[in-house]
Amino acid sequence: MRLRTPLALLGAAVLVLVGPPLLTTGSGAETGTQIPGLRFMVPNTPGGGYDITARTAAKNAEDAGLTHNIEVFNLPGAGGTVGLSRLVSEHGNGKLAMSMGLGVVGAVRSNDAPKTLGDTTPIARLTEEQDVVVVAKDSPYKTIDDLIGAWKENPGKLPVGGGSSPGGPDHLAPMLMARAAGIPPKQVNYIPFDGGGELLASILGNKVAFGVSGVGEYLDQIKSGELRLLAVTGPKRVAGLDAPTLTEAGYDVNFTNWRGIVAPPGLTDGERDKLVRLVEELHGSDEWRKSMKQNGWDDAFLTGDKFGAFLDAEDKRVVSVLKELGL
Repeated sequence: MRLRTPLALLGAAVLVLVGPPLLTTGSGAETGTQIPGLRFMVPNTPGGGYDITARTAAKNAEDAGLTHNIEVFNLPGAGGTVGLSRLVSEHGNGKLAMSMGLGVVGAVRSNDAPKTLGDTTPIARLTEEQDVVVVAKDSPYKTIDDLIGAWKENPGKLPVGGGSSPGGPDHLAPMLMARAAGIPPKQVNYIPFDGGGELLASILGNKVAFGVSGVGEYLDQIKSGELRLLAVTGPKRVAGLDAPTLTEAGYDVNFTNWRGIVAPPGLTDGERDKLVRLVEELHGSDEWRKSMKQNGWDDAFLTGDKFGAFLDAEDKRVVSVLKELGL
């Protein structure tokens, strides 16, 4: 066996020192997206839409080398407003962000929450997705017409579950369905759950007649046959799923949900810009594009002040729809 000379050992040491930078070209250090100690709050239970979005975004960002060791944690309660209150209390914390969406907009209104999304720093809207109308695999309802026929006969005796508080997407979608079917929305027996994860058990256990939630939350259960998909709420069918839109089925409903990211108030321009830059780089990554396709999410990317203006408009829309529905 040949012994290594001091020169050879020196050469090996140099390779060790220079190797890692050569392997991390395009990393977060170079793109200015590294945020050591970044934490991502999910304001509902594990398995829901905010949770799936946050964990997917964190993993994709790490896999793309944009930043490392993102901690994702859940702080559920009151449709997301418990998490929102915590976020707002973290004034000036540039290492905290929260996954959120239309459900939090509605929950702020329905819970008369003291803190609103207007108190946060808007970072980005990420995705848009359709809601799905699902039942358990052993449900007597085989089609959307079967379900709505029974629902019209006795609206109060057919509870519908959703993963959001009143005013959120999983509440508004069935209310719009009811109106389109000629059912007074006030007669609907809506049961809110703190996210799609909690709702799933009640659908599978037939504790609700049907459930409404985001397509990405129940894609696996639909494909495995645990859930029967009756319809989707958006303008077009979802690729790979055999179910009509509500409009196709004769019910005038066109409804989609969205999800995004906000941060605490009081950030410096540099802290806010770094979070926005991280999300912009994530949005452009192959990892994120692949995840969007796998989860049935549509791209709805919007950042900073434009996202802030969108949040203001959504708050007004929720109030308008609730009034229109008599709720």
